[in-house]
Amino acid sequence: MNHRIIVTQILFGLLLSSASLAAWASNKLDSVRIWAAPESTRVVFDLTQAPKYADFTLSEPHRLVVDLADTHLGVNLAKVANNSKLIKSIRYSTPPKKGTLRLVLDLHKPVKANLFSLPPTAPYGNRLVVDLDDSAAGQLASSSSSSSSSSPTNLTSSSQGLRDVVIAIDAGHGGEDPGSIGPSGIHEKRVVLEIANRLAAKINQTPGMRAVMTRRGDYFVNLNKRSELARTSKADLLISIHADAFTSPKPQGASVWVLSMRRANSEIGRWLEQKEKHSELLGGAGEIIQNTDSEQYLAMTLLDMSMNSSMAISHAIAGDILKDLNSVTKLHKHKPEAASFAVLKSPDIPSILVETGFISNPYEERQLKSGVYQDKLARAIHSGVLRYFASNAPSDTVLAKRGVSNSVGSQKHKVARGESLSVIAQRYQVSVGRLKQANNLKSDVVHVGQNLVIPRA
Repeated sequence: MNHRIIVTQILFGLLLSSASLAAWASNKLDSVRIWAAPESTRVVFDLTQAPKYADFTLSEPHRLVVDLADTHLGVNLAKVANNSKLIKSIRYSTPPKKGTLRLVLDLHKPVKANLFSLPPTAPYGNRLVVDLDDSAAGQLASSSSSSSSSSPTNLTSSSQGLRDVVIAIDAGHGGEDPGSIGPSGIHEKRVVLEIANRLAAKINQTPGMRAVMTRRGDYFVNLNKRSELARTSKADLLISIHADAFTSPKPQGASVWVLSMRRANSEIGRWLEQKEKHSELLGGAGEIIQNTDSEQYLAMTLLDMSMNSSMAISHAIAGDILKDLNSVTKLHKHKPEAASFAVLKSPDIPSILVETGFISNPYEERQLKSGVYQDKLARAIHSGVLRYFASNAPSDTVLAKRGVSNSVGSQKHKVARGESLSVIAQRYQVSVGRLKQANNLKSDVVHVGQNLVIPRA
């Protein structure tokens, strides 16, 4: 009898102990995901509840310590996939007090750490995000990326004092951010990266043009960093590639977006407050006006002019791309639309955002997953960009020199209703092939209102 009482008391004590531990650690760390970029790494801790956390760094060796209050471990840290060049390992350590989960990130070098929590957003739940940034490596990667993507044509043009037209291509989302998710479960981040890679290949195959990518793999790049990468590469244009989505599966079609005037004005105000960046944005002019009595007024004037020019160029290129997309897919918006997208905010770089279709539409999702269709979209975007820069290339570029030499003795023709390429060619006594070559046309299709360059007979 006494034996049974003792056993009962032990079991009751174990139950109380378990209940006490659960009370101390109500949150649970379900999984850990590491997303490695060339110059940074994002670590995501998936939790059952919103995290309460604290962090600090240690050196010799370099470590980042994260304390999660009222949390217990529910994942084998030794089995977490790690492809980061910044993190050696993630391990558990003795907590400072009962109920706290202490995690240690062993680092290869000192890095800048930024921690923040995220609420549940499909397909993810509560998360604690740790962004590790190696700025020195970022600058080196950007420099080597620019040089490694150069072609023999680029090297030749450099020796002649001319440069390539540089197009920065931004594949939206990435890594922890999947973007929109289609009915079959495909992520926007994957589709747009494939389209971006195809577009980059076509640009790099075009003499006098060169592409730089804001991301080359499945990792997230901060929105501010995307425009910074474009500026570091001295880009003449930034194209951000996305796939739209809606709560209903019915909407479909492509659209092209430019920066709204309201966002443009707010960005000018933000840049004006950062005097140390005037030289970065305005180049030599920024250095000349620095520390003068009229610096604020002059900077505002120059920034306003720069923004107006960038927005005008963006709108023109957006219109050209829409014309070519119209031959590939249905258009959701037939004219360039304005919005406050963060990736478009750079006042000194013409920037556009291309929504390639609605991934939430079952038919368009199937299209967007097709390599053949992705290639058609990339070709349409490339054609629109090339057509604009063939006529409006910066004066110090290879394209500008080629454009001047090819346009001597030529004239322009605006396509009227009922006219075809063969009719126009016959009218001006030139071959269809030469007409297509002069206008960088991939097919015999022309549109009403389209301006064509007529080469010399």
